[in-house]
Amino acid sequence: MIFQDLNLITPILQALEKEGYTNPTPIQEQAIPSILLDKDILGCAQTGTGKTAAFAIPILQKLHKNKDYSKHAVLKALILTPTRELAIQIDESFASYGQFLGLHHTVIFGGVKQGNQVNRLNKGIDILIATPGRLLDLMSQGIISLRNIEYFVLDEADRMLDMGFSNDVKKVIKELPVVRQNLL
Repeated sequence: MIFQDLNLITPILQALEKEGYTNPTPIQEQAIPSILLDKDILGCAQTGTGKTAAFAIPILQKLHKNKDYSKHAVLKALILTPTRELAIQIDESFASYGQFLGLHHTVIFGGVKQGNQVNRLNKGIDILIATPGRLLDLMSQGIISLRNIEYFVLDEADRMLDMGFSNDVKKVIKELPVVRQNLL
C-alpha cells in the first residue's frame, strides 16, 4: 500500500513526498481511513511506528476540507500530551504534514513564560498541541476556550494516566463539546 491509496488530498501527499514518506505503517494504514470516516479510534503501537502521523494526517485533511479560509482561525483540534518534548515533536509533525495547507497550529506547555504562547493563540489557531497543566491554566484565565473542538486527541493516554494526569484530563474533557471525534 502507498499513501495515495488512502484517499489523501494532494497537498498532504506533496508534503509526505517532500518528507520522504511513500508507504504508510500498519497503524497509519488502519487508522487514517477510519478517522477520515469520523470514527473514534483507540490505537496502540510501538514507539517509532508513526502514531502521530496516523492522527495528524487525517485531522489536517478534515480541517482543510471544512475550513473557511476567509475567516479568523478557530480552535477545532486539541492534542493533549504529557510532556513538552512530545508536544514539540507533535507540533513539528503538524508543520511537516500540513506545510501546504495554510492551517494554523501552535504548542503550549509549562515551564516557560506564557506571553509568546498567548500571543500566538490570540492570532487564531486551528490546532492546539498542549500539556495539561498549561492548558488548564490558560483556560482558567479565559484565554482558551474548547467550545468549538471537533477533534480531541489524547496522545500517550496510558502514559498520561501513569504520570498522574487523570484529574487534569477529566477537567479538560468536561470542557469539550459532547459531539466530537476522540482519538487515543
